[in-house]
Formats: sequence, C-alpha cells, structure tokens
Amino acid sequence: MHMEHGPAAWPLFFLIPIFWVLIIGLIVTLIITLNRRRWRQAGGPPWADGQGRFGSTKNAEATLSERFAQGDIDEAEYRGRLEVLRANRLDSGTS
Repeated sequence: MHMEHGPAAWPLFFLIPIFWVLIIGLIVTLIITLNRRRWRQAGGPPWADGQGRFGSTKNAEATLSERFAQGDIDEAEYRGRLEVLRANRLDSGTS
C-alpha cells in the first residue's frame, strides 16, 4: 500500500512545493535587493556607464561643453541645449 504515512501526510503534498517557491522567491528577492543597493552606491547599473539612459546625459553635457569651449556654438545655443538635456534627465536627484 502507498498509504505509508496515513491520511495526515496529504497536506504536506501541497505545502512542500509552496515552501520551495517561497525559498526561491526569497533568494531572488535577496539577490535583487543587494544588487540594487550596490548599483545605488556605485551611481547606477554597470550597463548605464556612458551608454545607457542614465549615463548618456552626462556624456552629452560633456560633448556640449566641448563644443561651446571650441566655439562651435554660441552661449545662447549652449544654454538652450543644456537646459533641454537636464530637463530630460531621468535621475535628476542623484547628481
């Protein structure tokens, strides 16, 4: 017979998968939380350095500053473009 543990073992049939789903969810949540904390301390995720949405605004500002310093654009154009870049920055509170 397969009823070795008796009818009292049936709730364990449902609880064991739920237990593992909770354990795996806890591990994934812990990994995500630790990575977000590390990225926040480093100034952003590694893929955003100069290439992504967060880093591109600073590179654009540097490029704009270079063009202004070289005399390619005048002060009014520089200030107008700088204002547009800063208005579109997504992480305005971090820098």
